[in-house]
Amino acid sequence: MDFALSPEQQQIREEVLRLCARFDDAYWLERERSATFPDDFYRAMADGNWLGIAMPEEYGGAGLGITEAALMMQAVAESGGAMSGASAIHINIFGLHPVVVHGTAAQKARMLPPLIGGQDKACFGVTEPNAGLNTTEITTKAERRGDRYIVNGAKIWTSTAQEANRILLLARTTPLDRVKRRSHGLTLFYTTLDRARAEVRLIRKMGRHAVDSNMVFFQDMEIPEEDRIGAEGEGFRAILHGLNPERILIAAEAIGIGRAALARATSYARERVVFGRPIGQNQAIQHPLARNWAELEAAQLMMLKAAWAYDHGGDCGAEANAAKYLAAEAGFRAAEQAVMTHGGMGYAEEYHVERYFRESLIPRIAPVSRELVLSYLAERVLGLPKSY
Repeated sequence: MDFALSPEQQQIREEVLRLCARFDDAYWLERERSATFPDDFYRAMADGNWLGIAMPEEYGGAGLGITEAALMMQAVAESGGAMSGASAIHINIFGLHPVVVHGTAAQKARMLPPLIGGQDKACFGVTEPNAGLNTTEITTKAERRGDRYIVNGAKIWTSTAQEANRILLLARTTPLDRVKRRSHGLTLFYTTLDRARAEVRLIRKMGRHAVDSNMVFFQDMEIPEEDRIGAEGEGFRAILHGLNPERILIAAEAIGIGRAALARATSYARERVVFGRPIGQNQAIQHPLARNWAELEAAQLMMLKAAWAYDHGGDCGAEANAAKYLAAEAGFRAAEQAVMTHGGMGYAEEYHVERYFRESLIPRIAPVSRELVLSYLAERVLGLPKSY
């Protein structure tokens, strides 16, 4: 395996960074302060045909792999967009992969082009307040009535639901006590988010204010049968197709945040003079930053290994989870060190590293906790007994 970027991959990175240069740190700081969705950034990515980078060509996408998608998302985060920039377009990149795999030809033709072109904005309705990471315990119910389903229940941490007109929704169509396996009886839908029947309630949070997080409450929301993705009761299997790509993309974004933070920290360390010398001349500053670089590069290699395995049809569960874990930790430590390198000014908005630090927490928590990743690796790689 050669993880040197091909000329085409390097071109993707350079073109995305060039586009993102129009949306600098000042732009993201303003969006953070005003808590407004970055519509012009989203539109620019759509107009540049980037939203469909990993979608099939016949529906308007570029037909490229998760490797290219990860490099694109990493460039967005690295440019200073951090998780605000990445989350604004994240679901376009991986979210509808279950439709690509399990959707009918008619569904793909109807659902994919508007998302790729930026006409549709989608959100992801899976997590629930009382289920958390235990997806088989979700209780949002979709009851079939003729050619429609009636949905009642609640979702939490649904990003972009304030902006979205569509939702990828996982709901239970067969009660848990009537299925042979807990993962059975869940059904996946991609449908209109009917705000007359779905209340979207904003969650106030620590960071990434430019991209909203929400609770969504459904009360008799109707979904037509033609919006069901795959067979009824097989939604859990369908949604698994997006989990490893999501972990790879999150890893790439975490590394991007770490690189942005490291670049600002090293620049400040070269310029800031205390006691007659640049603080970057002191090993107490040098060594942590050098360690951050090494950790980010190691995480990058694991991310590329996972992406390579996925794109070549291999089993990449362990690598994707390990990449997410290593990258999230490395990105967080780099962002933390950037704040500490700046000293008191690291706490000031105008130096931007405090925003990187707050947003670097997201990959550590989502879409799966670091502790559950370690449990997965212990069981699946090391052969230890299942602990949960």
